[in-house]
Amino acid sequence: MKRVGLYPGTFDPITNGHLDIIGRAVKLVDQLIIGVAVNRDKGPLFSLEERVEMVVAETRQFAGEVEIIARPFENLLMHFAVECGAQIIIRGLRAVSDFEYEFQMVAMNQQLNDEVETVFLMADPHHQAVSSRLVKEIARLGGRADLFIPEAVAGRLADKFGGKQ
Repeated sequence: MKRVGLYPGTFDPITNGHLDIIGRAVKLVDQLIIGVAVNRDKGPLFSLEERVEMVVAETRQFAGEVEIIARPFENLLMHFAVECGAQIIIRGLRAVSDFEYEFQMVAMNQQLNDEVETVFLMADPHHQAVSSRLVKEIARLGGRADLFIPEAVAGRLADKFGGKQ
């Protein structure tokens, strides 16, 4: 049976931390679906199409290890997991605050569907402080966001803030 994993997120933008989790997740599954959430509540800087494009471009480096598919979604995560045929939801953890939130989500997801397991991968210590929100703030204020995101993503982020980088 093919092991299908789902790594959901907003990816606004995709960071080196996300890529670290993806690089380790591909070792656990035969197919990895990267679910790019619409998430209007977060008010993303990049459009859904731009976020999917960046995910596709930046995950090409893992081609050949497993099949990777980027798919947008707007429905309930557990419904999307079932729709994708995923048996595993992959989540990255950076800090204790992430764990508290994720712990609640796992409990709720188990109530919705106990056939889908959640697997947590700890962020590499080098990436523990990296978040898309902080990367955007650094870029907006003219800092070196390129330290935390792939080069092509840094260029797109600089374009959003009028070339500051």
